[in-house]
Amino acid sequence: MSGAVWTEARETSGATTGLLLRYVRQHAGDEAVGTVLRRAGVPYTAAELELPSRWTSYDTRIRLFAAATEVLGDPQTMLRVGSEALGLGLTPALVLLVRAMGSPRQVYRQLPRAVAKFSTTSTMQVLESGATSATLSYRLHEGYRHSRLNCEYAQGLIGTVPTIFGLPPAELVHIQCESDGHPVCLYHVTWERRRRLGRRRRVEVDAQELHALREQLRILQSAAADLVASEDVGTVLQRIVDKAAEAVLAPGWLLAVADPAGGPALVHSAGLPDSQVASLATTLLAGADPGPHVVTVDVASARRVHGRLAAVYRPGDGGLGHERQMLSAYAGYAAAALDLLLALETSRQEADRAGTLLTLAHELAGATDAGNVCSVVAEALPHVVGCDSAAVLLWDPAAGCLRTAATVHPAEESRALMQAATLHAEDVPELVGMLTDREPRFLRPESSSPLLRTLLEALQVTDVVAVPVLAGRTFLGVVTASWPAGRAPAALAGDVLHRLRGVGDQAATALQRARLLETVRHQATHDALTGLPNRVLFLDRLGAVLATTAHDQHVGVLFCDLDRFKAVNDSLGHAAGDELLRQVAARLRAAIRPGDTVSRLSGDEFAVLLPALTRPEDADRVVARVLGCFAGSFRLEGTEVTVGTSVGVAVHSGERGRADALLRAADTDMYLHKHARRDGRDAAGA
Repeated sequence: MSGAVWTEARETSGATTGLLLRYVRQHAGDEAVGTVLRRAGVPYTAAELELPSRWTSYDTRIRLFAAATEVLGDPQTMLRVGSEALGLGLTPALVLLVRAMGSPRQVYRQLPRAVAKFSTTSTMQVLESGATSATLSYRLHEGYRHSRLNCEYAQGLIGTVPTIFGLPPAELVHIQCESDGHPVCLYHVTWERRRRLGRRRRVEVDAQELHALREQLRILQSAAADLVASEDVGTVLQRIVDKAAEAVLAPGWLLAVADPAGGPALVHSAGLPDSQVASLATTLLAGADPGPHVVTVDVASARRVHGRLAAVYRPGDGGLGHERQMLSAYAGYAAAALDLLLALETSRQEADRAGTLLTLAHELAGATDAGNVCSVVAEALPHVVGCDSAAVLLWDPAAGCLRTAATVHPAEESRALMQAATLHAEDVPELVGMLTDREPRFLRPESSSPLLRTLLEALQVTDVVAVPVLAGRTFLGVVTASWPAGRAPAALAGDVLHRLRGVGDQAATALQRARLLETVRHQATHDALTGLPNRVLFLDRLGAVLATTAHDQHVGVLFCDLDRFKAVNDSLGHAAGDELLRQVAARLRAAIRPGDTVSRLSGDEFAVLLPALTRPEDADRVVARVLGCFAGSFRLEGTEVTVGTSVGVAVHSGERGRADALLRAADTDMYLHKHARRDGRDAAGA
């Protein structure tokens, strides 16, 4: 099932639909999940419905509840889904927030606020609250038809609260139900008083919290990687909203950022009516208080305040106690990404187009390769710091780990061991700490975490200074200086640390420049819109293939020109035209053979390089696949659009030829086909 455009009401959090589908998958497999989606008649994929940031309608929720109950053949399905929420992967941020409240009693007091994180169609009230009991009312809003399945799911969730604190589930008496004609559902909940947990149960509870922390760290790392990988401000702003919404459940979101160029504010929102967006953005940028139902944080770095990020609840609702700290983490990543983008944008504006930047890249290539930078730094550290061994480790945000890029050690075995080292954040608390506070670490085997202790003992070092390599607030990696027993200076926190930090700063500058130049090289040889090789790179590759192709092999070139592209631009706008080109590029990539090259030459012209054809006729099969790319319509701005293409073919064999000549031949053949088709249509019309 393909993804759908999300236009329905935001009434049910993806945390709820995600729990349901994971329960079905756990008890009956992926095939059952597909059956549930088909019976419920929802036009969304399981992956979409499992995103915490995706909100669907109340009607979709109830249809999914009913379908799951029918497929599993268990009338208690929804009660079990709620009861097993913790084991099914309840949103990590919510688990941590609940744990931070300290006791079931405090959670039940705050439950009306928590309901807003799962649904906007109901209201809960605490009628009575004691040390080990509470009476709650749960009312569906006017205009919605009550479902007993929804009531059972709520009962399961309410009962599971004590388990987060290592206690047995609460006992719940359903006093009255809206399905039976009562004005509200009434629940009386009792639970055991908190007590000192046994060792085994304490380990289980700690493991739950550790899992939630690791998941939260993974989401943060993913957010950092996505933001740093973004290429424009608009994409960064949208990803900030999307990533924050995954971690902190709220029905509405708004991000308002001041335009660095002095233009109108840049605003991205989700789940808010248009009538509220402008006024709320103005309030946020003015630094005013938007009200108790809005949780706000500054998007600020050490260099500047960019704007504010807000989670928006219904009036009368609000966030739970510790959400602001979680949002601040995403705001910090966002500010760092915006700082980087602004710096890159300034560099692009000051440069004389990509050609000048590429010339500069060639001049600096020998001194700015990331691998060479790391090797030079590692070789210099023993002389600068006076250590016996040293290493430079680079941060891989996608994998969440440090990988050794260069190392110096007197023993060959230790060099090989360190070179192969990979340190994952979830296995090394010291790394998590450094990612959090960006401060150096002084490491000794006896006080290190198990994995790090094993590595230090194998390397036969007893003292290590590890300094983060930072570009602003962006974590690039770590430089280390190490000593064996008895050789470390008396005070590592003084001059040694100062010099190591100085080397780390130089490494950061060099690595940042190397990455910028790698980006520039890519931009100079690739189309910015589609990411495909541009004409320069295509002709370069074609020339290389022609120079190395054997006499009994053939080289083919396809030249593709879109039909009706101008009509799309004129009717739907240039943004739709750009999206069409991106979709065409994606389809062409999927249609070609391994080893072929797709290029966007200019405008709506694409070319395909077919190296090593055994026979000239082999190109026809690729042509058929290319034409097949346009058999289905394209969805642009919510509109289905049919676009065709004209394809020209040129195949080279025999003596060496010129790349530009072969491309011109394919271009000429394409126009012959285009005119022949046009003449045929004209004749048919006559």
